[in-house]
Amino acid sequence: MPDSVLWAVDLFGRVYTLSTAGQYWELCKDTQLEFKRVSAATQCCWGIACDNQVYVYVCASDVPIRRREEAYENQRWNPVGGFCEKLLPSDRWPWSDVSGLQHRPLDGVALPSLHWEWESDWYVDENFGGEPTEKGGWTYAIDFPATYTRDKKWNSCVRRRRWIRYRRYKSRDSWAKIPSKDDPKQLPDPFNDLSVGGWEITDEPVGRLSVWAVSLQGKVWYREDVSHPNPEGSSWSLMDTPAEAAQISCGPHDLLWVTLWEGQALVREGISRNNPKGSSWSVVEPPTSENGIMHVSVGVAVVWAITKDRKVWFRRGVNSHNPCGTSWIEMVGEMTMVNVGLNDQVWGISCDDRAMYFRQGVTPSELSGKTWKAIVAGRESDRSHSGSSLSLLSAGCFFGDEVRGSGESCAPSDTDASSDAERPGPDQPVPAESLDCPGDPKGSSASGPGTSRTTEHPAEVASPATQTPRPEPRPGPACTPAEVPWTNIDLKEPKKTPSHPLAGLPETTGLSSLEVLPLGLEEPYGADDHPLWAWVSGGGCAVEAHSVLKWFSVQLGLSPSVQTLSLSITPAQTAAWRKQVFQQLTERTKRELENFRHYEQAVEQSVWVKTGTLQWWCNWKPHKWVDVRVALEQFTGHDGARDSILFIYYVVHEEKKPGVRRFRSRVWTWHRLASHAVYIHVFLNEVTALVPVLNEAKHSFALYTPERTRQRWPVRLAAATEQDMNDWLALLSLSCCESRKVHGRPSPQAIWSITCKGDIFVSEPSPDLEDPAHPLPCDQMFWRQVGGHLRVVEANSRGVVWGIGYDHTAWVYTGGYGGGCFQGLASSSSNIYTQSDVKSVYIYENQRWNPVTGYTSRGLPTDRYMWSDATGLQECTKASTKPPSLQWSWVSDWSIDFSVPGGTDQEGWQYASDFPASYHGYKTMKDFVRRRCWARKCKLVTSGPWLEVAPIALGDVSIIPESPGASGNGHSVALWAVSDKGDVLCRLGVSELNPAGSSWLHVGTDQPFASISIGACYQVWAVARDGSAFYRGSVSPSQPAGDCWYHIPSPPKQRLKQVSVGQTAVYALDENGNLWYRQGVTPSYPQGSSWEHVSNNVRRVSVGPLDQVWVIANKVQGSHSLSRGTVCHRTGVQPHEPKGQGWDYGIGGGWDHISIRANATRAPRSASQETAGERSGEQGLPSGPAQVAGALQESLGPVCC
Repeated sequence: MPDSVLWAVDLFGRVYTLSTAGQYWELCKDTQLEFKRVSAATQCCWGIACDNQVYVYVCASDVPIRRREEAYENQRWNPVGGFCEKLLPSDRWPWSDVSGLQHRPLDGVALPSLHWEWESDWYVDENFGGEPTEKGGWTYAIDFPATYTRDKKWNSCVRRRRWIRYRRYKSRDSWAKIPSKDDPKQLPDPFNDLSVGGWEITDEPVGRLSVWAVSLQGKVWYREDVSHPNPEGSSWSLMDTPAEAAQISCGPHDLLWVTLWEGQALVREGISRNNPKGSSWSVVEPPTSENGIMHVSVGVAVVWAITKDRKVWFRRGVNSHNPCGTSWIEMVGEMTMVNVGLNDQVWGISCDDRAMYFRQGVTPSELSGKTWKAIVAGRESDRSHSGSSLSLLSAGCFFGDEVRGSGESCAPSDTDASSDAERPGPDQPVPAESLDCPGDPKGSSASGPGTSRTTEHPAEVASPATQTPRPEPRPGPACTPAEVPWTNIDLKEPKKTPSHPLAGLPETTGLSSLEVLPLGLEEPYGADDHPLWAWVSGGGCAVEAHSVLKWFSVQLGLSPSVQTLSLSITPAQTAAWRKQVFQQLTERTKRELENFRHYEQAVEQSVWVKTGTLQWWCNWKPHKWVDVRVALEQFTGHDGARDSILFIYYVVHEEKKPGVRRFRSRVWTWHRLASHAVYIHVFLNEVTALVPVLNEAKHSFALYTPERTRQRWPVRLAAATEQDMNDWLALLSLSCCESRKVHGRPSPQAIWSITCKGDIFVSEPSPDLEDPAHPLPCDQMFWRQVGGHLRVVEANSRGVVWGIGYDHTAWVYTGGYGGGCFQGLASSSSNIYTQSDVKSVYIYENQRWNPVTGYTSRGLPTDRYMWSDATGLQECTKASTKPPSLQWSWVSDWSIDFSVPGGTDQEGWQYASDFPASYHGYKTMKDFVRRRCWARKCKLVTSGPWLEVAPIALGDVSIIPESPGASGNGHSVALWAVSDKGDVLCRLGVSELNPAGSSWLHVGTDQPFASISIGACYQVWAVARDGSAFYRGSVSPSQPAGDCWYHIPSPPKQRLKQVSVGQTAVYALDENGNLWYRQGVTPSYPQGSSWEHVSNNVRRVSVGPLDQVWVIANKVQGSHSLSRGTVCHRTGVQPHEPKGQGWDYGIGGGWDHISIRANATRAPRSASQETAGERSGEQGLPSGPAQVAGALQESLGPVCC
């Protein structure tokens, strides 16, 4: 998960944020306002200031918030003057919106508020349906309204063109006051409470929010049209309520609860995608009749409440179908307010000392959690005090006369809920504090609300007058720097005025207790005081169950050596001592083995490594899983090389006939042990891949060899549990790598690929792989798995690798290997991080029209299943559909998907004349069938050498391929991407040392894009969502974003979906699986001249720095069936034959993505090739990538398409 923040307001009205990766509260940048409460979402935060006005804080991002304004210029043909603005009285306005019903002159389009600014002036859109129009951007039709075309015909009596202007939201990282354009008579009175949610309402458009508010008069208001492109919304709508409201809470989904002044609660029902404001109210009684509900907070499937006696309550049985729940459960603690954030995590503020608590142990199976734990994170301003404390420590201020036993020390723990770092429950009584215990005053953040503590008083002895007093090491939740768990040190207790120190921190005297504040600013807290909180909001704070937070102990910037405070041995002495011991042990080992060198090896050279029981898929009749015994034998040769053999034993329960099928080869050998026993043995040094198989019911994996790869017939094995499968996969993969002497992280030249399951594989390229004369066959390539889970991967030869998950999260490769099921020797000890991914599973509900009952689920005998997949060939019901594999788990219920191509009606239906046909989102008289898509989200959690690049979700990414012999010239690595919303981005600061880069640079476009690719000479090509192609001009290291886009016509009657650029070659893929090559690309004309068809049946294409072409084929004929998703290499690609001549089939099926862009390994050149190269150099052709790049950049200019 990316670093998200927790928002909070203290009693002085100051707004703070606390990152999930940090341990300090940071004061909000805009400090001029004082707030009463806030409500946060992922990218923004709404708040009510002390002036009772509503403000919104939109977090800064590299992608700007842009809103497109459109106006249409309409003209009619006149026999006298031709086309002019004189229209008929029944016509639309000369300047209108797209419908023609609203008058919209260019000078009448104004900015909605002061928080917006115009990005450019009005200009004509000359793109129509992915094709360029004639100069002027006019489209023609017979009449208004009608179907418009870009070609002028003899009967074209009207025409129109679209004018576009973009506006940009400029108030980022600051509080922007929400403007009000409502009727003065209907303006809302000052607000008292506010809540933001609804961003995960089923099938909600991405970025839309539901903002609810309660006024001082008890009225409930709803903010219309709040979304990411329009963060302010448009207006307030008054909602009818049966009684006066006091407080409101809106969850991420469809839960909305309101507390009433009488102590009851209202629950809004009927909230959905088409009706985000709901339809009706239901009343929920308080837990007890004596004390009504004072405060409520809701999440996805939970409701927490505070009654007037400060008791905390949890509502049982809450879900989307029953938003009211069933009953109340009293929880431990007394709070003044609680807040439910993302993943139903809970925060609270105690009523005694205004300290903040986090509810630990909240999981999907235990929504109420286990215990409250205090957040003792310091403020950002406390960093200044850490420096003075550190200076006192280094000066010996912790020396004294107090004798402290080793039993009084403690080991710090941030995650253990049962450790001393956790505060006791907030419901315990508070005893009176004694002045004899100055180190533990009341209100210390080390003790929770109502915590009872006892403090030991160590015996004091006289100290020398020259002894410097030291802060008292207090017993508390974490070890102080003076408390060393493994040594006894004499310390002296100082005499000073009691204060309120932070938990686990020593009080300081002298300089460390002084505060240096900026002139004119008043610090409301002392250096050791914890903030007094008034409000907290976790709507933008994502805390996973496995997350490790730094909120529960404060270490004010002290180095590890100071924190442990080793007074007897310095780190330098420890390092020297370790080095000396290691040298002595090494010398002793050499002496002891010297006399035994002439002895022969006395151990057997083979050993059984692992045996077990698996299932093997029998590929012939009866085509079923067979129980087998397997054993892996590993042996070591005299040269130290290791090899392994895998034996598979199974029993035949019936007599084999003489004509039984037997398979025998150099790798796989069948042996008849007895009349009914058979075993197979496999040499692992000839295995080319071990691939987990996507299976809903079994934990299975496939084993490939070159011969099995050619036959598309791998051997499949299945384990009883996921752990067994992971153990076997890890062991077999490690044995295969040892046999081939492949270890460690992949090389920078590695070829990366991804299966349809999301597993990541790499292959080390051989120099002969791209040999034009005798290329290495693809089926000989060895693929090994790298931990993690991705949908797209992109690499270049400088070691920069990026990936994109199914949930559009961007990841960067950290340089490790392993993770997931690969642990121990099969994984690196560092650079492995937790990784999660979310994807949706889709099924279709089909219906046919009946003259009596209308549309019904009873179809014709020849129809598809009434619940099926997208093809209609496989039956898929809600009950029978499982996650893609056993590694995935459901995280949502089934919901209607309204984002399918072709559009839907309000209920999600698509209509057609018959199955299958072209579907549309409206019903006509000829539509006899309909369908709608249902989606359900599932989640996978694994680990791998990947770090998340926050916070922008990506749809595609491209890294510049390094040409052979290029050294980088000191430039950063060019990386372009397309966000999930279609924005084009350029990543700055990407290098080998910083592969994640530093920031995003937004590149303006007139429409959303879908795919992008940058070539070795900084040629940037892109494909828009409407299928049209674009070329970006003047891209260079000094001008990384280029200057303008040039429209490239698509192939005739085709819509492109992907593009890939090598050193000079440009390939594109359309929606029908056709692969196209761009002809005529030269340094003087980089846009090329035309598209030439290369092949069909292609799913994905990748062009490398040598202009080599690799694809994922959709269907490849094998020995037994069609293999979908096969890696294929284009053979015969040469300068005089850039399209190649044929295909070489590699690993498959089940592959979904490949990146060849890091492989710049050339085959050794022969004498004839060198002579040909010299002749080409004499003819003046660019002989190297540097010359090609230079010629290309010099020729770029304003080219008119």
